[in-house]
Amino acid sequence: MAKPFTLTQLRYFSVVAELENMTAAAERLLVTQSALSTSLAQLEASLSTQLFVRLKTRGLRLTPSGRQFAQDIKVFLEHADSLYESARGMGTSLVGELKVGVFAPLAPFRLPTILQTFEAEHPSVEVSFLEADLAELQNALLEGQCETALMYGLGLGRGFTYQVVERIPPHVLVHAEHPAALRPGREIALKDLDGEPAVVLDLPHSREYYEQLYALAGVVPNVRHRFAGYETVRSFVAKGHGYAMLNQRLHSDVTYSGGKVVALTLTDNFPPIEVMLVRPEGVQPTRRALAFEATCARVYGAAPD
Repeated sequence: MAKPFTLTQLRYFSVVAELENMTAAAERLLVTQSALSTSLAQLEASLSTQLFVRLKTRGLRLTPSGRQFAQDIKVFLEHADSLYESARGMGTSLVGELKVGVFAPLAPFRLPTILQTFEAEHPSVEVSFLEADLAELQNALLEGQCETALMYGLGLGRGFTYQVVERIPPHVLVHAEHPAALRPGREIALKDLDGEPAVVLDLPHSREYYEQLYALAGVVPNVRHRFAGYETVRSFVAKGHGYAMLNQRLHSDVTYSGGKVVALTLTDNFPPIEVMLVRPEGVQPTRRALAFEATCARVYGAAPD
């Protein structure tokens, strides 16, 4: 039985669901607000479901049904695009938009290379990124603000599927004149730094991970400074304000402040951080998302699941 809604209505709904603002959606779609409002009203009537809550001060907000519907139709709209391209003899290409979440401290490392590789293989896909902390990324995935996310697995709740692409052990950073920087093999136990001032990367879930490492080592950290910026932590260490525990290692030992840091391998048996590709459970991924995840896995050297 034919359904009483159109592909145009679904496309309109998808844009409004993304922006949650009728004016902005009409501008992007190049249609009038009245035409857009009528289309959405007809769609809700045909589905016998309220997709949005109309707000006086904030425009629109998706209802739970609307949020689920927005996620479900992504694959449908992609298939419609593929059908169009196939009819034009271009069925093997990927087209459209892809929104990817990324944990902010991870973004500078592999992501530029991942995007460069992906764009070379799929030039018709427009990729945009949401850079955020781990808690924000989980919410963004569940709310459909991004299709997949490159992030740590720290604090990952239920309702997600994931693929591990790298496991990174923690290490310690000290400034270049620190006595430990001259140690043979540049190895150290966290206990050896007990009492020294510490500079902490203070982000949701990351802070709990580092607190766990201190507890495992039986060390009560003398936290002197807390920062949300990865490079800020490195710069303060370089100027002698304390040591830091981090996971990602940079190729350069020079920081933004001009000072140098030295990375020391921890001899403690600490659990590594897992770098993951994460997406919502039960939501069929688009071919664009799958292709991007495959590129990530190759760049990280992991075989895709």
